[in-house]
Amino acid sequence: MARHHHAMGADDPREAVMNQQQPVKDASHLYEVERRAQHAARPGFRITELQLSATQKVPWHTHTNVSDTFYVLEGHMRLFLQDPKEEVNLKPGEVYVVRPTRPHLVTNGGTTSLTFLVLQGVGEYDYVPLVSR
Repeated sequence: MARHHHAMGADDPREAVMNQQQPVKDASHLYEVERRAQHAARPGFRITELQLSATQKVPWHTHTNVSDTFYVLEGHMRLFLQDPKEEVNLKPGEVYVVRPTRPHLVTNGGTTSLTFLVLQGVGEYDYVPLVSR
């Protein structure tokens, strides 16, 4: 169903910054990565290894029930967050936890590949794409 937006300006504080789309159970078709490997998948918990090239990113999204714990193996991660707005830079061995429902975007902050683990749990996994208006 098409949603109709009111004729408010983009700078209107009543306008939400992010527009939530339908959650999906598998997000692999939504963005490209160099490599993706599943290391552990249990009910309510999974560990995935992702490798991003210098230009790739995981677009703005949120998770309804699970937290994302990022652990950088190689390279430099730039993590952007909303609610509150924040930027986090991670190097190998560093960890950051994103609570459920907090919008986040993962980019490669370096010139070489970024490889990281993402631990997701505890709860049913979904990926809710967010688009800027």
